[in-house]
Amino acid sequence: MTPMSLIRGDRVRLGVVGAGNIAAMNVAGYLDHDCCDVVAVCDPVEDRARAAAAAWGATAVHTDLAALLADDSLDAVEILTPTHLHHDHVLAALAAGKHVSVQKPIANTVEEARAMGAAADRAGLVLRVSECFRHYPPIEKAKALMAEGAIGKLSNIRIRTIVGQTDSAFQANLTADGYVWRLNALSPRGHLFDDMVHKYAMALWLAGQDIVSVQAIVRRRDLFFEPCAAIFEYEDPALLGSMEVSYAPKMWLRSRYYGADEFIEIQGDEGFLQVTRATGELLDHPPLVLYRGDETGPTTVGFTGLDADWATGFRRSSAHFVDALLEGTPAAMTADESVKVLQLCFAVYEAGNTSRPVDPRTITGSVTPTGWANW
Repeated sequence: MTPMSLIRGDRVRLGVVGAGNIAAMNVAGYLDHDCCDVVAVCDPVEDRARAAAAAWGATAVHTDLAALLADDSLDAVEILTPTHLHHDHVLAALAAGKHVSVQKPIANTVEEARAMGAAADRAGLVLRVSECFRHYPPIEKAKALMAEGAIGKLSNIRIRTIVGQTDSAFQANLTADGYVWRLNALSPRGHLFDDMVHKYAMALWLAGQDIVSVQAIVRRRDLFFEPCAAIFEYEDPALLGSMEVSYAPKMWLRSRYYGADEFIEIQGDEGFLQVTRATGELLDHPPLVLYRGDETGPTTVGFTGLDADWATGFRRSSAHFVDALLEGTPAAMTADESVKVLQLCFAVYEAGNTSRPVDPRTITGSVTPTGWANW
């Protein structure tokens, strides 16, 4: 059976909820799409809402979410509000009959995330989490090469993040009010929750199977950053994974965005893949490298033609949501996948707190890492 469009017409009419630091990155893909119109913006700061609406060509400006959701002409909303507001905002949007794309992390607790997914299922509406790394071309190409058998049977996934300094215009223009709620009781806290959800998502998506045990050491530096070393055991006992987060406050990175960069190494029994950059441009390497070795000798392929601009993942993620609504196809990431990402995040915190292995599938509620409780 041919999938049917999930909207009434041949164009998606979109409302954007939240016009803060990261909004322009998410909205760019909607503005570029031939079949999407950004028609409304909502933000509690009226000047910010009006400035965003003017930049994006939206005709309706709201400071109250209920007013935006009352617009029956809207097909969908992009929710870019602080994480602690996601649960209530998503449920309100679903109750108003809107399809929903929501910024990562999906919620502050596992129960909230599950409730959001259940509400979407009951309403027969799409709820997806916007995950830019899943649509970043070098990582997407690596996943395709794995599926083609380019490195044989998967045996190890290593994900490394380096956080340092940069002088990018993007980072210089970020506003402080976009960070205050990340540092107090409105958040489970820290860099491992706010940013590393991208990498937890990749640890699960690239493997295509659950992680069943986590061991971790978690530290804290300079209020927000959390150097970490974690080991993952997957459902297949032959597959292991690791995640490292390094903080180098005196090291400057080339980056058009945040002062950070990521590296992913994917080992198989016939070769390995390296994604050599993501957020930043730390190394002068092809963004993706494939190495294979057999009895005839080694082969190395550098994929230099890939679009490795980190912002491309945001644009393609937004376009994917529009296409899913128009074509009636699944939209990634699903609420169920996002619950597993959240559980993995909290399992790392719990393993760091207890110095014991933790099964992410057993995690409910939320976990705050040691050292944050009094903030």
